[in-house]
Amino acid sequence: MSRKIHTFVMELPCRWRSIGSMEILGSLQRFEARLFERLFRQTERRMVIPLARAISRSGDGYVHVLVPLLVLSLDPESVPDLIALLALSLAVERSLYWLVKNSLRRPRPQESVPGFRSLITASDQFSFPSGHSSGAFLLAAVLLLIYGGAAAPMFLWAGAVALSRILLGVHFPGDTLAGALMGSGIALITAAQLGLY
Repeated sequence: MSRKIHTFVMELPCRWRSIGSMEILGSLQRFEARLFERLFRQTERRMVIPLARAISRSGDGYVHVLVPLLVLSLDPESVPDLIALLALSLAVERSLYWLVKNSLRRPRPQESVPGFRSLITASDQFSFPSGHSSGAFLLAAVLLLIYGGAAAPMFLWAGAVALSRILLGVHFPGDTLAGALMGSGIALITAAQLGLY
């Protein structure tokens, strides 16, 4: 038995060496393209497109303004922490988002996939990362950090915003995943810097 384990361990590095980074990236890109195609096919269902458009619009930034106003009427004592964390997080997130998007310049699906047409026109030219996903997950993370588990359902909304961007054909799945990680991560780091976490 120990010989089999030893043989496996000895062979593993050789196998990993034979897989180049370009092959891994190519495999990931093919997987993402197949996932994008499967998700986009869901728009053939009758109610998916109007629902996706409505959810996508909710990620335009209006909720980021409405939530503090709602909290002001429900829990005015927590508003200063909420506004400080949200404003600083958004300032960092928007700056980093703009820098990454305009540095990497990943084409949107409509420019990348031959014969493909998105269902809406995106507000900017490049795809990676998804700003809607980043902003939505940032808001959900900020609310979770300030209000705890009561704010956890906001992650469902954030996930729906990210999915809507794929369904509308303006982002690949990796774009929305990167946005989700970026927004959540910035909220956590900013909260730690402010001593709120």
